[in-house]
Amino acid sequence: MTFQKTLVDKNEVIMESAYEANSPFTKGKYAIQMIFNGAAAYTIANRELNLYSGNFIFLNQDTAYSRIIDSSVKVDSMSVLFDPDFVIDFEYSRTVKDELLLDEPEANQRIAPVFVEAIYPLQGDMKFNLLNLKKQVEQGSKDNLLLNTYLEHCLVNYYALYNAEVVNREASLKFLSHTTKSEILRRLSIARDYIISNYNKNICLEEIARIACLSVNHFLRTFKQAYHQSPHQFLTSIRLRQAKYFLKHTNYPVNEIVDIVGFECPSSFIRLFRNSFHITPGQYR
Repeated sequence: MTFQKTLVDKNEVIMESAYEANSPFTKGKYAIQMIFNGAAAYTIANRELNLYSGNFIFLNQDTAYSRIIDSSVKVDSMSVLFDPDFVIDFEYSRTVKDELLLDEPEANQRIAPVFVEAIYPLQGDMKFNLLNLKKQVEQGSKDNLLLNTYLEHCLVNYYALYNAEVVNREASLKFLSHTTKSEILRRLSIARDYIISNYNKNICLEEIARIACLSVNHFLRTFKQAYHQSPHQFLTSIRLRQAKYFLKHTNYPVNEIVDIVGFECPSSFIRLFRNSFHITPGQYR
């Protein structure tokens, strides 16, 4: 196992490559947990999640979590741990009126934000920034100003993603009460993470609805309102995205990838892949 920990003021960046690892329950800092290769099993509060390559999750400071790696391939991961004051200050500077930015904020003005915790694909500006941060850490950079800039951009990119994936989706739910919208979106996020964590298994609609503490019909209706696709369509998109990863990063035959990601029929997989990406799996590889 290789382990590298870099302190940036009170923030931390931890790089790890391992076949086996067991991280005990921890909390106290906001955390971005991401996997670049392989998979890791997380226990987050009372939830069991699998984080796969090309995904990340953002955790609140008071969320207790642990992680287990037990893999036949080396798992490359990175954890970005934000000191609560760093996030609180970012939140304050983002929301306070411009004319108040020069004033020293009172303690009761500095509120710790609480986010809906969810799994997201590692892509776009978020991926670009985190890969550059990873490169700086691997090279042993001691430039705290540069590293802090990357950490701030992590939050900038996360807030943009959070606004699109949580705030806007919450607003699209057809309920009058903001509290009801927030609670439904939180439950849908739990169901969505369950689908992502178990995408390669034969999961049933009733089980997903139970995880979300919603009736099947209520779950189907609200999921489509929030994510603009059915749970089955979402599951298919996750399987196809993981198939792209295996096609690009492994030498597994296509028929084996079909089985790994949970499709039953190679011909239907090829058709779905071509319809989604306008290229066949073989051409993509």
